[in-house]
Amino acid sequence: MRELEAHPELLSLNAATVRAQWGHAELVEGCKRHGISAIATWRDKVAETGVEKAAKLVRDAGLKVSGHCRGGMFPAADAAGRRTALEDNRRAVDEAAALGARSLILVAGGLPPGSKDLAGAQTQVEEGIAALLEYARKVRVDLAIEPLHPMYAADRACVNTLKHANDLCDRLAPGPNSGLGVALDVYHLWWDPALEAEIARAGRTAGRIMGFHVCDWLVPTNDLLLDRGMMGDGAIDIPKIRSWVEAAGYAGPIEAEIFSARNWWKRDPDEVLAVCKERFRTVC
Repeated sequence: MRELEAHPELLSLNAATVRAQWGHAELVEGCKRHGISAIATWRDKVAETGVEKAAKLVRDAGLKVSGHCRGGMFPAADAAGRRTALEDNRRAVDEAAALGARSLILVAGGLPPGSKDLAGAQTQVEEGIAALLEYARKVRVDLAIEPLHPMYAADRACVNTLKHANDLCDRLAPGPNSGLGVALDVYHLWWDPALEAEIARAGRTAGRIMGFHVCDWLVPTNDLLLDRGMMGDGAIDIPKIRSWVEAAGYAGPIEAEIFSARNWWKRDPDEVLAVCKERFRTVC
């Protein structure tokens, strides 16, 4: 596998990893200071800075944007809500284009309030992606579906396996480099017995694997959203999954994305970046 020393472009820092400590400008300057050559941006942090200024900061620092987080959240209780979601997703596509992001990350969305119709929510997600894809292609922004762990099926994402994401791609945009693909996050996918086969399946379509995110699953996990671990501190065999992803043809950056309200968000952000780099070398 590629090594960080020989490929400094390999590591990308997702803004979520230091979101409690830094805004967008501090993120850009911190990554430049630590020799991290790519970032993944979040919409709220970009909005605080302003899209044009945020994009200029990235360009002036010579950084790449591995992904823009996040679009999606398609299901709604009525047609007006679905139209509102699509309009917001179009704005997210425009932001990704301005930032020069490799892709817009899509988190599907869960059940509309009061609903128990999981299949209906999944249909709304598919329809929403289909509608957004037409617009995204016009502005040349790729869409990356990120399956989330099944614990989020009700409230955050009713696309929970890589198989489901692959199926959506096959139905909506089956060809190579079609503008629609998948983002693979070990936190959400490590448990799946079909993971190796589905990664290989994704790799059989050129351009489908658009992102690879790493962190760790702590034992015990005290908060299912905000207690992710630094790579090496938990149960995930990251090198094995990385080997599957790279064997499938993915050669892009690898994002460290760590939501950690109890630990890493309370630390000096320069320490967090230094540990990310060290764990990437020694663990990932």
